[in-house]
Amino acid sequence: MNGNWQVDPAEVSILVIDDEAPNLKLLQKMLASMGYKDVTLVQDPRMVIDHYRSKKPDLILLDLNMPHIDGFGILAQLQELDDPTLPPIIVLTAQTGRDFKLRSLNEGARDFLSKPFDRAELQARVRNLLDAHMAHRMVYDQKSVLDDLVRQRTAELRHTRLQVIERLGRAAEYRDNETGLHISRMSHYSRLIALRLGLSKTECDTILHASPMHDIGKIGIPDIVLLKPGKLTAEEFEVIKRHPEIGARLLDGDDSTLMVTARKIALTHHEKWDGTGYPQGLKGEEIPLAGRIVAVADVFDALTSVRPYKRAWSVEDAAALIRKDAGSHFDPQVVDAFMEALTEILSIKEQYRDADPELTPTHLAQTES
Repeated sequence: MNGNWQVDPAEVSILVIDDEAPNLKLLQKMLASMGYKDVTLVQDPRMVIDHYRSKKPDLILLDLNMPHIDGFGILAQLQELDDPTLPPIIVLTAQTGRDFKLRSLNEGARDFLSKPFDRAELQARVRNLLDAHMAHRMVYDQKSVLDDLVRQRTAELRHTRLQVIERLGRAAEYRDNETGLHISRMSHYSRLIALRLGLSKTECDTILHASPMHDIGKIGIPDIVLLKPGKLTAEEFEVIKRHPEIGARLLDGDDSTLMVTARKIALTHHEKWDGTGYPQGLKGEEIPLAGRIVAVADVFDALTSVRPYKRAWSVEDAAALIRKDAGSHFDPQVVDAFMEALTEILSIKEQYRDADPELTPTHLAQTES
């Protein structure tokens, strides 16, 4: 926009409100002579808001003294619309008192036009206010476009971040002979449990997207321990028990809600309600709720999934174990929420079902021994 930029009269819409028909016709004739053709005349002030909504004018000329609703009432109605691009309002008045002018300005008017109308004055005031308003509207429209672009880009970045998180979680599971579908199942189980506990949709979605990182610390466990086919020694189990703290360190340093929640889950999903878990021996509600939720979801999916070293438990047996361990391993309220959501959880389990693994005789022997 350069310094000579002005509004084209043919491109604007003007709303004129006056209860006197001769005044309306005079204003229409004067505006038309200046090139303003899109002029809506309103004689009944009770119809102003309807006309405003249908026309979305760029300028309003408003009489003060009218029956039913005076000009101040119309100013109040227009302000109540809370329109960020409300057009400028020129008050038409035969009143010359200071109080009328101050009240009009305080209640939303931008300028005055005294009766009887002077054509040159009308032209100057209309042109100046239209130039300012159309420039404001252009800036507002540009800001809206930029806001939309920012929202779109933010959504794309969030989607990319979630994809990276999910894939890192899958990488950790593949190192442990798990499958990526375990990640999908247990994260959706966790969200269902959170919903049953009454958490907000935002909180539930955060748990859904953060829980895939629960075992990311396994990346730091040596293969000789992590992939050992037989039973671990006490020393080897102590090495395995380091993965929550390794995961927490990997996820540290990002203060977004998603990453803070992921760090809490990674660090605390092996804690137990009675304080006998690891790595910190937290007890009861000292354990973050997200960690308590993922603990149940993770154990249920691990029990009911086939692995090279074990057969899958039945849903009934797995659910019975979780019920039995409520109050010792698991938060009793989380277990209750899990049981309430079990039908939906089983639907998720079927939706993300693993392909049938091929068990070798050696695997079967290990499972049955």
